[in-house]
Amino acid sequence: MNAEGGRNSMIQVSHVSKRYAGGYEALRDVTFSVESGEMVFITGHSGAGKSTLLKLITAIERPTAGSVVINGQNVSAMKAGMIPFFRRNFGLIFQDHKLLFDRNVFDNVALPLAITGFPRGEIAKRTRAALDKVGLLGREKARPIALSGGEQQRLCIARAIVNRPAILLADEPTGNLDTAYAAEIIAMFRSFNQVGVTVVIATHDADMIERLGPRILHLDHGRIAA
Repeated sequence: MNAEGGRNSMIQVSHVSKRYAGGYEALRDVTFSVESGEMVFITGHSGAGKSTLLKLITAIERPTAGSVVINGQNVSAMKAGMIPFFRRNFGLIFQDHKLLFDRNVFDNVALPLAITGFPRGEIAKRTRAALDKVGLLGREKARPIALSGGEQQRLCIARAIVNRPAILLADEPTGNLDTAYAAEIIAMFRSFNQVGVTVVIATHDADMIERLGPRILHLDHGRIAA
């Protein structure tokens, strides 16, 4: 962390709680900050609140109490119309992939750029650069269904980085992969982090984390454990 403490934090979560209809409290009084260029792992048992926390950071959901500030912007108070622009800061990798199985690999990765309105030539250049980074350049015409589980995960990463985001968030990115593939995926995240991308990964894969020795935020029943 820098000498400025929380003031220059890229992600600042202050006294955040999240209660769902029916009274279930997913997060309780959670406070932490992530500096620009940090790599942080959020760990905890299934149901600890890891996915909820990522959804609050990206304004997919709003906190019941407390504030989430990203790059100086209070996400908790953001108008709905601003959220699509705000999300361009992020690369998001979800557990359920959210791939488009009726489109090929190239089109899956190009989609965020097409939505943003990039020129066709720039879309092609950036898409191929992203596919090259994850080792899928030779598969751009393949459909996602023809890819292995590890390749589908790499496709998700290519789509997440094609916008050159400042922050990369991943929810259990190695959950369904064998050890070799999982190590490969984490190595990719480390390489992005080494060029200045802030990386936050939610995972319950304790073995992998121990080997890396990164900063860890451990959630236990919705609270940050000491």
